[in-house]
Amino acid sequence: MSGAPLKLAVIIGSTREGRFGSIVGSWLVDRVRDHGGFELDVIDLAEVSLPIVQQKHPVSTGEYPEREVRDFAARIGAADAFVVVTPEYNHGYPASLKLAIDSVHPEWWAKPVAFVSYGGYAGGLRAVEQLRLVFAELHATTIRETVSFHMAYTQFDETGRPHDAESVNAAAKLLLDQLGWWGEALRAARAARPYVC
Repeated sequence: MSGAPLKLAVIIGSTREGRFGSIVGSWLVDRVRDHGGFELDVIDLAEVSLPIVQQKHPVSTGEYPEREVRDFAARIGAADAFVVVTPEYNHGYPASLKLAIDSVHPEWWAKPVAFVSYGGYAGGLRAVEQLRLVFAELHATTIRETVSFHMAYTQFDETGRPHDAESVNAAAKLLLDQLGWWGEALRAARAARPYVC
């Protein structure tokens, strides 16, 4: 990567008590730090208080009536790229993640999004496929490469280290390399000409 570091927001999507997302998220954060070139912001939705009932917001300006939404929007707006860490619940992604995504709008535009998923036999991939549609509607670009943990509870040891660290770490590097490429390209494009929707 060239120039100033990309601002990367890692979004941990599950808010369930006893969730596995914090383990997967911690592993990913270590990979981001090892990769270098990113300025990291970890957005753990379990620590973000977004109101379920929100006032209608003027999406063209990015101004939001609720303080909690404005604070969240500022973090999303500051990011150049995202990695969403998501489980698969009932063949989909968590309601907490949908609420967060839908709480803001222009802050997502023309930015790349990558996914790290986890779950049972499908490894969260059905949730990822649904999220690709959601982010397409928000004018975001999703990265092809995805890191997926099938039967996730069996994939990590008691310290949070993956059993097959070499393989999944290599997959994470490729994901971050691609995310960096798209992040730089889209940041330059937004600077040259603001995105319009």
